[in-house]
Amino acid sequence: MKLSLFSLLACLPAAFAAFGVTTSGNNLLVDSGAGLVTTINKANGDITSLNFNGKQLQDSSKFTQLSSGLGSATVTSSVANNIAVITIKTSTITHYYIVRSGSNTIYIGTFASAEPSVGELRFIARLSKSALPNGHPNAEINGGTAIEGSDVFLVNGQTRSKFYSSVPFIRDQVHGVTGSGVGVFMIIPSVSYETSSGGPFFRDINNQGGAQQELYWYMNSGHEQTELPYRTGFFGPYAMAVTTGSAPSASLDTSFMDNLGLQGYTTASGRGTVSGSYSGTISGPAVTIGFKVRNSAAQYWVAGSGGSFSRTLMKPGTYTATLYQGELEAGTGSVTVRAGATTSLTLTSNLSRPSVIWSIGTVDGTPTGFLNADKIQTMHPSDSRMSNWGPITFTVGSSSVGSFPMAQFKGVNNPTTIRWSASSSQIGARTLRIRTTEAFAGGRPQITVNSFTSSAPAAPPNVDSRGVTRGTWRGINQVYDYAIPSGTLVAGTNTITINTISGSSGDGFLSPNFVYDSVELF
Repeated sequence: MKLSLFSLLACLPAAFAAFGVTTSGNNLLVDSGAGLVTTINKANGDITSLNFNGKQLQDSSKFTQLSSGLGSATVTSSVANNIAVITIKTSTITHYYIVRSGSNTIYIGTFASAEPSVGELRFIARLSKSALPNGHPNAEINGGTAIEGSDVFLVNGQTRSKFYSSVPFIRDQVHGVTGSGVGVFMIIPSVSYETSSGGPFFRDINNQGGAQQELYWYMNSGHEQTELPYRTGFFGPYAMAVTTGSAPSASLDTSFMDNLGLQGYTTASGRGTVSGSYSGTISGPAVTIGFKVRNSAAQYWVAGSGGSFSRTLMKPGTYTATLYQGELEAGTGSVTVRAGATTSLTLTSNLSRPSVIWSIGTVDGTPTGFLNADKIQTMHPSDSRMSNWGPITFTVGSSSVGSFPMAQFKGVNNPTTIRWSASSSQIGARTLRIRTTEAFAGGRPQITVNSFTSSAPAAPPNVDSRGVTRGTWRGINQVYDYAIPSGTLVAGTNTITINTISGSSGDGFLSPNFVYDSVELF
């Protein structure tokens, strides 16, 4: 059979085309000159095709877009100095796709003067499941049955959810999906989170594998969000990189974007640095220094090491600095950042560190080490792979920390009982301190010690989200101190009962609950 010249040309991979932007009907075709041709709908800014060396990576029924699609937008393009810029503009959004000649990375920036009406600002690539079948295994929901809301599923006896693909922002610089000889990855440099909300330990959806392979970067959402309203301004730069399968480097060079005149973008020369020292944290938990101006300006973070830190590329402004011991706020300070300058800052932990009689867990703002804490971020608490939640009786001095529950649900494992044999020198008036990292439906602890029952503490701050069943323990840290009167404790065996109380109702794992950080007696 003979093929026409047209047919032969149609079979050639897109990489043979030259770099640039061309118009085809209602579409812009952006050719990287290195194998990737991206098709963008001029009416709304949707990416409708991602052709990589002749392989179609875009799903054909749902497209790649900002939020749930912009509906309509003004789409323009420009090419200069081997850089193509596609600008997608609405009354409140200016979204950029930027391609450099010879690179299969789509650089992205999003300026938002207002939060979308759907209440989420996200970039979502809806990709071909056949071309890119390998996503996050805990987010593969295809063929599943919904067991909680419309976002937690049971698949072959295991719970799956898009929420179980999430990673704390401080560790989430590269995530992606792959297929045979191809991969698509989001790259999010640390500076890209500056206009997001929630701080370094906030986490959000990265992937969902259904009929499409969905790859996300969430800029704002209400998924256990502790900061409202959201920040607005320029989000990014971030990027979507197409590779032959391997993950790209997290080091994304965006310096060329300083010269593109993007709306809301702050150049490197317009930024400053904070360097300093910290002290007073306990050994073991990682140290992080966070910076933010609440609901305005920006947020930043940097890991501390050996008592020092340095955070670069910060926008000018006056920030509250927080010293984190693990994920627990241990100290604060204030610092003013100036463009082109380095400012010094000294932070000291002011956490109360009493001499304890005994403690359960580490004072670090996480339930790490407790029962099921190693699983809760990637599966539902009802999952068959979870250890039995109890109720648990914990004996001080003989029970392992790993037998103490990381979360206590009013309708599942209530109460938790602690047994302790006291010496005569350990009795008298004492304090029991319970630290928590998150609460749902007003859940908080109330204690009974032998014949004494504490008063009910006030309800914790409300965060409008399901919380721990969505795979996160990161809410608002709380401290509950209970004064145990003299004459309550006895030399010998004492029983402490911790009950989950709430004015709200709920069943099973959606009953009022809280997550433990630590329990201390002093």
